[in-house]
Amino acid sequence: MSWESLQLQPQLIEALRSHDIASPTPVQAETIPLLLAGHDLSARSQTGSGKTLAYMLPALEKADPGSDTVQVMVLAPTQELAMQIFRVAETYGEALGVKAQQLIGGASMQRQVEKLREHPQLVVGTPGRIHELVKAGKLKLHAIRLVIIDEADQVFNLGSTVEVESLLKGMLRDRQIAFFSATRPQAMADVEARWMREPRQVDVERQTGGRVDHYYLVCDKRDKVDTARRLVRLLKPASALLFINETDEIANYEAKLKYEGFSVETLYGDADKQRRAATLARFRDGRIQILLATDVAARGLDIADLPLVVHLDPALDADHYVHRSGRTGRMGKSGTVVSIVTRNQLFIMDKFRKQLGLDLREKTMYRGKLWTPGEEKGRADEGDRREAAGRRGAEGGRPSVERPSERRADGAPARVADGGAGIAARRGSAGATGQPLRGAAGQSGGRTAGPGGAGAARETGRKPAAPAAKPAKSKKQLEQERKNKGAPKWLKAKRDGAPQ
Repeated sequence: MSWESLQLQPQLIEALRSHDIASPTPVQAETIPLLLAGHDLSARSQTGSGKTLAYMLPALEKADPGSDTVQVMVLAPTQELAMQIFRVAETYGEALGVKAQQLIGGASMQRQVEKLREHPQLVVGTPGRIHELVKAGKLKLHAIRLVIIDEADQVFNLGSTVEVESLLKGMLRDRQIAFFSATRPQAMADVEARWMREPRQVDVERQTGGRVDHYYLVCDKRDKVDTARRLVRLLKPASALLFINETDEIANYEAKLKYEGFSVETLYGDADKQRRAATLARFRDGRIQILLATDVAARGLDIADLPLVVHLDPALDADHYVHRSGRTGRMGKSGTVVSIVTRNQLFIMDKFRKQLGLDLREKTMYRGKLWTPGEEKGRADEGDRREAAGRRGAEGGRPSVERPSERRADGAPARVADGGAGIAARRGSAGATGQPLRGAAGQSGGRTAGPGGAGAARETGRKPAAPAAKPAKSKKQLEQERKNKGAPKWLKAKRDGAPQ
C-alpha cells in the first residue's frame, strides 16, 4: 500500500518521503482511513509499529490551520512520550501550516499559557497539566473535534481516569475519540464502553520485518549486576536499556556498573524534567552506553536502533513486559530482550511465555556465547578439539603418508612421516658410501639405524629384540658377595685369593 492510496495531502506525503518513510506500516494502513472517516477507534498494536504517525497524520489532516482555536488534543501518560509526540506534530504540521503546542507537567505553566495565546490548532500533553489549564480557564475545550489517547492502558492504570473523563465531559458530544495502545486492559475497555460511539477495533498483533529474541538467565540475587556486566561484555551492544523495579536500588546498581567501566546514567520518575530530558538526549546520541531506568522509561521512548533491553528485575506483569521490551525491535528492526531472574522467579517467565505466546527460552553464558543449558560444555569442548586439531595440522608440516611398498611384518601398511628421523629409518643400514647411517634419533639416543637396530625396527614395525638373560648366580657366589659388601679392598682381595 502507498501513501497516495490513503488520500493524504501531497505536502504530507512529501514530508514523509523526505524522512525516508516510503510506505505505511500495517497499523497505519488500517487506522488512517477509519480516522479520516470520523469513526471512534480503539487500536491495539505492538510498540514500535508506527502508532504515532497512525493517528498524527489524520489529526493534522483534520485540523484547520486558518482557525485560532484548539481542535485536536493528544494525551500521553508521561512527559517524555508527550514531548516525542509533540516533536512529530511539529515536524509534519509545518508542512500543512498547523501549529502544535506541548502542555506537560514539570515545565513553567505561565510560559505554556503564553504559548496558548499564539492560537495553536493542536495540543499535546499529560492529563494532569491539561486538566489544570482547563480548570484555570486558560484552555478551552468547546472547539475540540478529535481526542487521541496514546498508551491509553497506561493513562488509565496511572490513575488519570477521572481527569480524562472530566476533559471528555467538557467537549462537544459529537467529538471523535481514538485510543492507541499495545495492550487492552479492562479499565481501558470500560472507558471505551462509556464514551465511544460504535468504536471500530483494530488489532495488529505483529509487525513484519525484524526479529526480537527473548531469553532469560538464572542466577542468585546478589549476582544480578555481575550477570548483567557479563552479558553486556558478551553481546557488545552499542547501547543497552536496563530496567529495575525499585527506585531505591538505582543508585547502588549505577555505582556497581560504573565501577566495571561502563558509561551509565539513570532515568526514574522522581528526577526533574530537565535532567530526564538531558539524559535521554545523551543516550540517543550514543554518549551513554547503559541507561538504567524504572518503568517510567518503558512508555513510548523512541530510541532508534536500540539493540538490547535487559530486565534486571522481572516486569511486574505481562503488559509491563510488553512495554519494556518494546523499546527494541522498533519499526521492523531486530533486537534482543534478556530477563535476569532467580530460581524463585522462574514462574514469572512461565507466565509471560503462556500469556504472551513468546518463545521465551533459558540461556547460559559460557566461553563468550549464549547456550541452551546442557549443551554448552559438550559443544564448546568439541569446538576446542577441532580447533586444536587444525592447529596441529598447520604446525606439523605435511601429513603422514602411506607407501604401498612399505608393509609391516603382519602385512599391514606402515605409516611414516616425511621428515628427518623417518627418512633416515627408511634408508636402511648403508648410504652411498656403504657406511652405516645414523638417523636423528640414533645420533641423540646412541642407537644406529642399521640392520637389527632401532631404525630397522621402526621400518618393519617389529620391536627390537630383548638382550639375552644373564646366567643365575650360585649360592656360594651370592654368599661371597654378601660378605664383600662394604668390606675394604684388601679384605675383598684376600677373600677372592688375589695376591696382595
